[in-house]
Amino acid sequence: MNYTVVIRTLGIAGEYYQRTLDSLLNQTIQPEAIIIYIAEGYSVPRETIGIERYVYVKKGMVAQRALPYNEINTEYMLFLDDDVFLSPTGVEILYNEMIEHNAQVISPCTFSNHKVSWKSKIVQSLMGKEVTRLLGNRWAYKVLRTGGFSYNNNPVKPVYESTTNAGPCFFCRKSDFLKIRYEEELWLDETPYALPDDQVMFYKMHLCGLKILTSFDSGIIHLDAGSTMQASDEKVLKVIYSEFRNKTIFWYKYLYSQEKNLLMKGWCCICFGYMLAIQHVRSLVKLMKGKKTEVEAFRKGVKDGKDYIKRNLR
Repeated sequence: MNYTVVIRTLGIAGEYYQRTLDSLLNQTIQPEAIIIYIAEGYSVPRETIGIERYVYVKKGMVAQRALPYNEINTEYMLFLDDDVFLSPTGVEILYNEMIEHNAQVISPCTFSNHKVSWKSKIVQSLMGKEVTRLLGNRWAYKVLRTGGFSYNNNPVKPVYESTTNAGPCFFCRKSDFLKIRYEEELWLDETPYALPDDQVMFYKMHLCGLKILTSFDSGIIHLDAGSTMQASDEKVLKVIYSEFRNKTIFWYKYLYSQEKNLLMKGWCCICFGYMLAIQHVRSLVKLMKGKKTEVEAFRKGVKDGKDYIKRNLR
């Protein structure tokens, strides 16, 4: 098996980026090349292992991943963010599990939703955003008609199927990634944050017929350089706006429009309407707490999402 590592970065992850590079040197199956796609206008970081190659591309979470990858000559690719630590057998485990289960894409579980507090699980489930699934043993993560997803609350197997995943790390064939035409989703980069870019990407893979797996035993960890940054009020507003604008578009484009059955289209509308209704109730609570700007960000996000749909998808 031969593979190339591709990393998207702004070059500012510091020691997390160095740990990512160092962990690649320790893999039991070594990559043939490491190519870093750095955003235009940013400097090459000082962190290095001496074998990586830099390519400047347009800035954006999608723009820095939705590429033709003409530089890649290997069959397989390992996609990484710049803050991921891989155990020495990480790539080997991902590859073996993917082949064993006859899948085309595999991603490690880097966000352990099943380990959060029950209070958070209940709140997120009621909102239809991240729903705790107590029954069933097939899926790790599954996209819901609310535009959110459900997750396995008690994963006991090393591998499960999924229709969405976390995006800091995944492994697949180059040819399979190119099938999804991810460059068609650059609309996500129009907002301050590209949320939910990972969900859009993986669900497109699912719709293209690719079997997706989630691995729970790879030893791969998301170090999350972004979590060290304090969330300012301005950032919170940008995240709220981006999430609801883009989620509205995702729901219409990849859930509602994909349904051919009129009854299922109606059910899609009910599910999405439920999610919005819950958010409107939360908005009333926020207004009473004096958080008017957060309510405005939510409403503007949904409105701009609907306007985008009218202009581009109807």
